[in-house]
Amino acid sequence: MRMDATLPAEEPFVLTTVANGVATLTLNRPERFNPLSSQMIAAMQAELNAIASDTSVRVVILAAAGKGFSAGHDLREMRAHTGDKGWQQGLFEACSRMMITLTKMPQPVIARVHGIATAAGCQLVSMCDLAVAAEEATFAMPGVNIGVFCSTPAVGVVRNIGRKRAMEMLLTGQLIDAATALSWGLVNRIVPSSKLDAEVSRFTEIILSRSSATIRSGKQAFYDQLDRPLDAAYDVAGEVMASNMLLEDAAEGIDAFLQKRAASWRGK
Repeated sequence: MRMDATLPAEEPFVLTTVANGVATLTLNRPERFNPLSSQMIAAMQAELNAIASDTSVRVVILAAAGKGFSAGHDLREMRAHTGDKGWQQGLFEACSRMMITLTKMPQPVIARVHGIATAAGCQLVSMCDLAVAAEEATFAMPGVNIGVFCSTPAVGVVRNIGRKRAMEMLLTGQLIDAATALSWGLVNRIVPSSKLDAEVSRFTEIILSRSSATIRSGKQAFYDQLDRPLDAAYDVAGEVMASNMLLEDAAEGIDAFLQKRAASWRGK
């Protein structure tokens, strides 16, 4: 359908910038606290797929526009399809695929969290490899408050903070502050909002200084072994470490350490 040229173009759901090996994805529905609508999820999936295959990108930062990170799923959209289980299941399947993609990407993903991160927004934080939060950030899985238990957000969150703490969030629906999120293991650091970008950049610069080939294989192995039985987890990790030792960067890194010099990474 031809659109009226006088109408303003709709803002993209996700803004993406790439510079110096770092891709920044910014959720871009600030007026509604960046809900994970079907369109937002699709836009995120497309951007993540493109970045995953881009070898020039070494680190991904997941940020958000406006006053908060994400309030979770779009309740207005979900309510419009209340009686359609197929639609609802499709939404959650698409969201789950997008969340899993964060762990399957070869690049480390850092969440830059400010304001609220609730329900699927909290899940999004939990599925990133690292998370840095502003001191005023708050987190919740409040679905129980409106009669919709946060079952899918719990999948990621419980893998960060453990059963009892996850159930506290799920059963009460109450907000936890950034200090609690830090002590429970949902985020890596909390900083004043004025230093949020600097702390994200600190992590980014450290990762950029390491071997990309080593990080790529190591991230894959970490998630591959995570939920396996102990013996199977060691089998996976041992095979990956043996393969890692065959990389040119491993030889270079060990030589640099022994010779007390900076490493010159060659792997892609």
